[in-house]
Amino acid sequence: MRTDYRYFDFIMALFVTVLLISNLLSSAKIIDLDAELFGIPLSFDAGTLVFPISYIFGDILTEIYGYRRSRRVIWTGFFATALMGFFVWLAGVLPGERGWAEYAGQSAFDAILGGVSGLVVASLIAYFAGEFSNSYVLARMKVLTDGRFLPLRTIGSTLVGQAVDTAAFFLIAAALGVFPWEILPSLMLTNYIFKVGIEVVLTPLTIQLITALKRAENEDYYDRDTNFNPFRIGVG
Repeated sequence: MRTDYRYFDFIMALFVTVLLISNLLSSAKIIDLDAELFGIPLSFDAGTLVFPISYIFGDILTEIYGYRRSRRVIWTGFFATALMGFFVWLAGVLPGERGWAEYAGQSAFDAILGGVSGLVVASLIAYFAGEFSNSYVLARMKVLTDGRFLPLRTIGSTLVGQAVDTAAFFLIAAALGVFPWEILPSLMLTNYIFKVGIEVVLTPLTIQLITALKRAENEDYYDRDTNFNPFRIGVG
């Protein structure tokens, strides 16, 4: 496998950054657009604003560098999110300084970041299933279509990946008490529509980035003989 890619590490860093930001925002705020679709209020956690970008990066990584390198990036994001969740939990259980307790306090910390640990558990399981579904579908479709129909492939893989991710995330988060069950249908529907919508709207930009990076990296990988086992972290 090649090791001289110019932009691979940069894309991986952006991917992981987006993932961590989305987890923090998901715990911090639920946004309500004061509108309805099929009688269901359109409300979503703030992490939805940024999380769909991770799927765009996932498409770029798989399309250019192949499933095996994308798999390594997905695992990097997994461990980074787990590490963030641990230290947010640790900060929450350690005693607070007296001055901080007067102007902010443990209740404020718990209200904003207290749900991160439970959120991270749901996020890790959903992220693992969704990202690998997205990467697998895109890689297989590329081989089956001989590299044609890129816009349809990126959107198609997102439809599958985001469906798996959204369902798993909210069901687990609600079971852990992060979100109330009564707003679950609204959150799931709005999140799925929003995430897929962002992918569709940004598809022209995604295609331009993929095309430019293929030229810059001199790479357009096809996963014809790839072992798609998600638990193999190596790229060999």
